Formats: sequence, structure tokens, C-alpha cells
Amino acid sequence: MRKYDIYGIGNALVDSEYRVDDQELANLGVEKGTMTLIDAERRAELLRGLGELPGKRASGGSAANSMIAAAQIGARCFYSCKVAPDELGEFYLRDLRACDVESNEHHSEANGHSTGTCLVLITPDAERSMSTYLGATADISSAELVLDALTQSKFFYIEGYLSASPTGRRAVTVARQAARNAGVQIALTLSDVNMIRFCREGLEELWGDGVDLLFSNEEEAKLMFGVNDVRQVVEPMKQRCQSFVITRGKDGALVWDGDRIVEISAAPVKPLDTNGAGDMFAGSVLGCLSKGLNLATAAKLGTLAAGELIQHFGPRLPSEVTSKIHRDFMGRLVHP
Repeated sequence: MRKYDIYGIGNALVDSEYRVDDQELANLGVEKGTMTLIDAERRAELLRGLGELPGKRASGGSAANSMIAAAQIGARCFYSCKVAPDELGEFYLRDLRACDVESNEHHSEANGHSTGTCLVLITPDAERSMSTYLGATADISSAELVLDALTQSKFFYIEGYLSASPTGRRAVTVARQAARNAGVQIALTLSDVNMIRFCREGLEELWGDGVDLLFSNEEEAKLMFGVNDVRQVVEPMKQRCQSFVITRGKDGALVWDGDRIVEISAAPVKPLDTNGAGDMFAGSVLGCLSKGLNLATAAKLGTLAAGELIQHFGPRLPSEVTSKIHRDFMGRLVHP
């Protein structure tokens, strides 16, 4: 029996969320609906512009959110990340522990950087626009890997945002080989359309010679393969991965399980905040797969969890809410 269900690697970012309207977003010069990398000076500028608007702080980063979601439904998770030896770094690791996610928990040389942060601006239409200062996590490297934990995991989950980090990409290459040698299944998320627009070569490096499971949303999939209809990505994507899930917002998800295409519907909800929906979906799916459910069934649970998340403010649900969604879902499988 393997010690861990999922081993993830990705950015360590302390998320701060703010509610703004579209005019405030425009005044701040933030591109709506995407993730933009910023430097320390731009971060300070945005914080001055936001002024006293209320913010909510939590450990974040795409893959970290997914590890937390998986842990909430009972998966044993380990997360490799890099923080600085500062207050934000201590907060980040403490918050991970509180969410039952283990990590490397050591401070590598931060090269004078502070712990990374992400300013998440939520507009009334529930769209999230992110400005990310990578800080210390920009230099995540193989020094943050814990290969004993990786090789004792069922899944290795790679965050596509690492495509922007040369040292991060090299760490993934080392980890991919170790995972393959140990029979660990490899999963990758494309993360964001800007990673495809500006870091495609790096993203291709993360993808390597293929993955066992790919996560993408509809816009990312279409941009990656240069098509206008999501169904046109099915055949080329089959050549690059053993299975995949394409999330489609209110239209649910499109699943290729290696044998058949399955369409997963989504219940209609009124979104409040879409930040973290894809992370919640991926974490829920990986958590279910680690428990032996098939991909289509796991995607149904992921759709339910993501649908619940977007009705709340913040990138993750309280543990008791996620646990109840999973418990009720599993109950319906046993007693339909």
C-alpha cells in the first residue's frame, strides 16, 4: 500500500481576495478573467489602489488548492512548494498543515525574495482576475522535491503555472522520471490561457512525452490546439494523454476515459465567485480516483463540488461542506 494518494508540485502563494466592480478593475489596469504575473513594484501599486478594501487570506496556488480539496474527501496528500522564511511563509505552511496536507516544510535559499502572493479580484459577475507575484516560488527547484514521498504516491499532479519557471520545469522533469520508474500515474493541468499564450514552450516541457490524465477548461483546450470547437480537440488530445477532462462551466465537462467520451452535465447555480473552481474540480477528481472510482464518476463528483464552490466567496470550501458533498454522493452510488 502506498503512503500517499497524491503528490503535487506547484506554486506556494498566499491568496488575498477582494471584491471590486468592473470600473475599479479597469482603473487598476487588471486584465479581466486571466492570471497575470507581476513584479514587486506592480504588487505594491495594486495594493495602494485597493486601499482598505477587505481581503481574505489563505494558502493558495492552483495545485495547493487541489491538494486541499482532495484531502477534504480523505485523500492522503503531499505538496512540494517553496516559501521564504518570513511571516507569510510560516502562515502558508501552517495553513497547509491545518488542511491535512503534508509538505517539504523546509526553507530553501529564497534569494532575497518574500513568499509569493496572489491578489484575486472578484467582479459582480463572479469572474476572477489574478495578479500574481511569484516571489520565492519563482525559484522552486528539485531541492523542494521529496522523492521518497513521490514514489510512494498513486498520482503525481503537476501545476501548469510552473511553465513560467525554468527551475520549476527542471524539477518536474526529475520528478516525472522518478514517477514513471515507480509506476506513479502523472496528471497535468494546463492552468490558464496565459500559460498557453506566453509560456507554451514551457508548458510543452511539463507535458513531456504525455501524461496519464490531463485537466483543461474549454478555452485552454481550444487555444492549445488552435480550434474553435472544443470537440475538435478530442482526437489530437488523445494522442498526448491516456485520459482527459475538459471542464465547460455551466455546460459541465467532457471526459475521455481512454475508451469512450462521456458528457457530464452541471446543475444550474448562481455563481458568486469562480476563483478556484477548476482547482476544486481537479482535487475532487483525483481524490475519487485514488479511492478507486472511475474517471466519469469522479468527474460527476468534481462537477458537484465545483458547482458548490462558486456559490461561495473564496477558493475552497469548508472541510465539512466538501466532506458532506462527497458523503452524499457516495451514498447515492450505493443506494441510487
